[in-house]
Amino acid sequence: MEIPPALLQPRWRPLMCLQLQVPLAHVLGATPNGDRRMAPIASGTFEGERLRGVIVEGSDWLTVRSDGAWVMDVRALLRTDDEALIALHYRGFRHGPSEIIERLARQESVNPEDYYFRISPLFETSSPKYDWLNRIVAVGLGHRLPHGPMYNLFELL
Repeated sequence: MEIPPALLQPRWRPLMCLQLQVPLAHVLGATPNGDRRMAPIASGTFEGERLRGVIVEGSDWLTVRSDGAWVMDVRALLRTDDEALIALHYRGFRHGPSEIIERLARQESVNPEDYYFRISPLFETSSPKYDWLNRIVAVGLGHRLPHGPMYNLFELL
C-alpha cells in the first residue's frame, strides 16, 4: 500500500506559550493507583499569534507511577485579553533519569532536553472568535521551572 505524502510528515503551527504558577503540591500519598498529588494553579499567562491572556484558576492532579513516570491531569480556565473564557484540559507525561527527576523535585534548573515532558491539550469555548479551538488537535512540549511548568503548544494541521 502506498502512503500519500501528506500523511508521512506531520505539519504544525505554533499556537501559544503557556506558563503556569503552581505552588507546592499537596501529597495524598500512595494509593492503589499510584502516588497521588494535587497542585492548585495559582495563576499564569498564555500568548500566541492568535490569542493571549491569563489563567484564571485550575488544578494539576498528578500520579507518580511505579515506573517513575509522572502523569498529569490538568484542568484550567483561561481568560483572553478580550474577555473570552476558554476551558483547557490536558493530560501528559514527564519522565527521565532518576537524578534529573530528583533535581526537578528540588526545583533546580534542568535542561529540557534531559527529560521527556509532553502534553495533549483540548480546548472548549463558547466564544465565536475562538470557536476554532473546539476543533483542533494540539500537542505541547514542556519544561519544569521552579515556579511551575512552561509549555510551547502547537496546533497539528
